[in-house]
Amino acid sequence: MPEVTPLPTNPSPSRATDPLLTRATDPPRATDPSRSTGPTPSHGSGPGGGNGEPHPLDNPARSSLTGPHARFAERRGRILRYSPDVTPWLALPDDPDAQDWADVAALAGPGASLTLTAFREPPPADWEIVFRAEGVQLVDDTLEAAPDPEAQLLGPADVPEMLDLVERTRPGPFLPRTVELGTYLGIRRSGVLVAMAGERLHPPGWTEISGVCTDGSVRGQGLATRLVRAVAHGIRERGETPFLHAAASNTSAIRLYESLGFTLRRRTSFLSALVPADAPVGTDPQADARTRDRGTGSLEQVGR
Repeated sequence: MPEVTPLPTNPSPSRATDPLLTRATDPPRATDPSRSTGPTPSHGSGPGGGNGEPHPLDNPARSSLTGPHARFAERRGRILRYSPDVTPWLALPDDPDAQDWADVAALAGPGASLTLTAFREPPPADWEIVFRAEGVQLVDDTLEAAPDPEAQLLGPADVPEMLDLVERTRPGPFLPRTVELGTYLGIRRSGVLVAMAGERLHPPGWTEISGVCTDGSVRGQGLATRLVRAVAHGIRERGETPFLHAAASNTSAIRLYESLGFTLRRRTSFLSALVPADAPVGTDPQADARTRDRGTGSLEQVGR
């Protein structure tokens, strides 16, 4: 398939915060340009969201950090984020107020970059927006999931190779401990890692497929498609449903994923902003007491 254009990123490496984005690298078997990507109800099929309750995928980072990924969470007040060396995502409540934004500033620190998904409300006026982009959330509908005999399980020992592949292909955020979020599979040629895909966000009953990338030397051989199917197979074996995100402008990727059996669940948005150097810091006596007891600065580790 044609090369897919990723979302723009800030030129400063320290502020590079690509959105929740997977990048298609292999041609679809059968792409139907007439397939619709129009609006759909935000409560799609799959687990969760019944009886008027919010669907886990409506705020997937928060659902993950209050559920299966609680061991990775850092919290202040109502604000949750992943440990900074795991993934850059931060989760706000659905109705953030001034105190919440002050807690974000305290948790992230002055001048820090924060990354949000499924969030449409603007940050405070004095926060610099690095980028804002529209996206889509796709869920498994008729995906032909299957294990792949060439796929190898990747772990902490493989992280240097994984980071090198990510640097070459730019699929989105991948940090030294991202591999801990779930299963990552890779394909090697002549001993070199040339393709991978894995699991990232993990709301209850769902697992996000992410980090999909293929080296240019083997692009067009269907490796990304095979790995997506293999990762999805493992997710289904646990009784969960795969989902993923892509940039709304990335129509080639969307058509690819639709051809594999994913369907549009909802439109969403990605936002990255910088905490002002002089941002007001929230005061939380309970958090301060925990800080004195635990010696952890302004952070509370949840579930560790």
